[in-house]
Amino acid sequence: MTQDTHHGYLKVIKPGPLTTLQDAGRFGVRRLGITQGGPADLHAWAWANWLLGNPWGTPALEITLGGLELKAEQDCTLALCGADLGATLDGELVSCWQQFRLRQGQHLRFAMPVSGVRAYLAVKGGFIAEPVLGSVACVTRDGLGGHQGDGRKLATDERLAFTAHGGGLTTRKVPEAERPDYRAPANLALIPGAQVATFTGDSLFKAFNSPWAVDTRADRMGVRLLGPALHSSLDSMISEGIALGAVQVPPDGQPIALLNDRQTIGGYPRLGTLTPLACARLAQCPAGHPVWLKATAIEAAQNQYRRFRSNFSDDGRNTG
Repeated sequence: MTQDTHHGYLKVIKPGPLTTLQDAGRFGVRRLGITQGGPADLHAWAWANWLLGNPWGTPALEITLGGLELKAEQDCTLALCGADLGATLDGELVSCWQQFRLRQGQHLRFAMPVSGVRAYLAVKGGFIAEPVLGSVACVTRDGLGGHQGDGRKLATDERLAFTAHGGGLTTRKVPEAERPDYRAPANLALIPGAQVATFTGDSLFKAFNSPWAVDTRADRMGVRLLGPALHSSLDSMISEGIALGAVQVPPDGQPIALLNDRQTIGGYPRLGTLTPLACARLAQCPAGHPVWLKATAIEAAQNQYRRFRSNFSDDGRNTG
């Protein structure tokens, strides 16, 4: 990436295990077998951009499990939301859910998770990358999007471009009610549907009245939940399109909640679908974290999502 007087840059000193660039996601291409990508925790990503006055869809960094170190080549204003990954600015702690200034030559470092799994780092005006199929959302499995356009996570010595800007901090503060306690058990709203009627009554009772634990097999594609075995009368079914949050139950009876980088079709029976905000909460759960599934009506889920989206401006990009 060449130098541009209209751009500022952050240099990657250490990339961490998985740091990617994510806008709101890639939509309108699922018929091609291409999934949506986008932030695993839509909630934290959105509030990070909001703090800086960035419109919906502005690209930000998703930092998974910490380990990232950046050096500022120009002054910039940043916002950090989501997981507490022990962020420090030249050795001084940086709290989540706030904005801050990073001066030229300063280092921003992320250590190990304190609470939650994924943090979101936004820059005023957004990070700059070339869209692929209408989005810069990074999907490593498909080799699409991200800071270089080829689906790669960040690497050492790369430079992240952003629109050069001046000025100080805004007066915006994320409301206390919008700052989740990631240490608490996760209550996940699920809209029953799809093949829910094929599950035994005992399975349905256990699904919504038993604690689940997040398995170690969890990533941006999906999260396996460990708990009582659920049983469906369906031995096989024709593969169907899979929405964000679909909860499939394979033959072992352990549900899998499918997230942003999921496959586009699947052939296991489904309990239903987690709401977008439930997916966001699940994305912050480490292995072993307790989870409860809570049945909700589609109207209630839609109203909750409308209230959430009403907080954010929309310039028409990547709205989904």
